[in-house]
Amino acid sequence: MQGWFSILIMIALGAGFALVWSCCTNVLGPRHPTAEKSAPYECGMPRRRATLANGKSVKFYLVAMIFLLFDIEVAFLYPWAMALRDLGWYGFVEVVLFFAMLLAGYMYVWRKGALDWGQ
Repeated sequence: MQGWFSILIMIALGAGFALVWSCCTNVLGPRHPTAEKSAPYECGMPRRRATLANGKSVKFYLVAMIFLLFDIEVAFLYPWAMALRDLGWYGFVEVVLFFAMLLAGYMYVWRKGALDWGQ
């Protein structure tokens, strides 16, 4: 129980530190609102194209979803690497098929133009 108690103390200290400094910045920080500061901010560039209600383009969300899909798929490699000796050649063939499917998905997304950053 003593090990858990020290972890709880660290969590409480971290949360308390964050809460105190968040309150201090709200109370002590300068407030000089201007029209320029209140304008939507998107990557330091003025808005020139159609965007969603929150200011981000649809392309941003498409790339974000594709990144998450491929990133989560890579997370499945860790358990495979830990069990590689037990799986043998069967496990190796399975991961090669897994990568082939990932590559096919990546090529599909690329051919559809979802990764085209020029527009």
